[in-house]
Amino acid sequence: MTFSPDLSGLDLAAVEAAIRRAAAEEIMPRFRQLAAEDIVEKNGPHDLVTVADRRAEEQLTAALTDLLPGSRVVGEEAVHADPTVLDALHGDAPVWIVDPVDGTRQFVHGDPGFATLVALAHRGELLASWTYAPALGLLAVARRGAGAQLNGVPLHTGSPEPGAVLHVATSHYDFTDDDQKRVLAVLDTAGVAPRPCGSAGLEYLHIARGELDAIAFSWENAWDHAAGLLLVQEAGGASGTVAGQPFRIEGGNTLPFTAARDAETARRILELLAAAN
Repeated sequence: MTFSPDLSGLDLAAVEAAIRRAAAEEIMPRFRQLAAEDIVEKNGPHDLVTVADRRAEEQLTAALTDLLPGSRVVGEEAVHADPTVLDALHGDAPVWIVDPVDGTRQFVHGDPGFATLVALAHRGELLASWTYAPALGLLAVARRGAGAQLNGVPLHTGSPEPGAVLHVATSHYDFTDDDQKRVLAVLDTAGVAPRPCGSAGLEYLHIARGELDAIAFSWENAWDHAAGLLLVQEAGGASGTVAGQPFRIEGGNTLPFTAARDAETARRILELLAAAN
């Protein structure tokens, strides 16, 4: 198959079906059914992986590369096992960016606020994304230049009401160092109401639905952000880093960064963050 950046050669319905199947076969049967041996700490007590994460990523890797021969997969668990997997983000082949269970901590604790995130990128450009929350019955899809939908209904971020307090989800304090906490603390100011984030993918969906005004995140793992950034963009939102540059999924960003319901909200959040950076 010759890859076309306009996605004309890719069966998008088959991608959706593969994501739903991986969740149905590998994730949902284990939801609220995990045994202690099914859960492993990666880099500390808050950084968990389960058998559901690994099995779902393995299934998605096989299915997605079958749908797009010659493509590569950058999955969270594969990168944890072999960091050189990230090199695919700098190559010429189309890349699937996969987070099999975004919000593993929620998943482990029986909270339905987790999602499977899949994005397709080519030479650093995001082309399509899927955000699937199987326990909540939500599937959001975005295509470059074609808008975003949630369960088949178009998504629009809208803009915050003039003068309204901005509700912002920030990097969770369990996953930030002292300097990151210091920078993010500037958002605790008049007119802004920050709170710790849950599943990053679902926070992006909240922005795309107009339920959350912005995020401010201090880490750049592509699998956490790729799907959501395209979703917000195609729903009418904006994003950027404190350096005034677009977020690069390949990494090397000046952090923190934001995604927001509109450009003015993004600008305000970045101005606050830049003042403390």
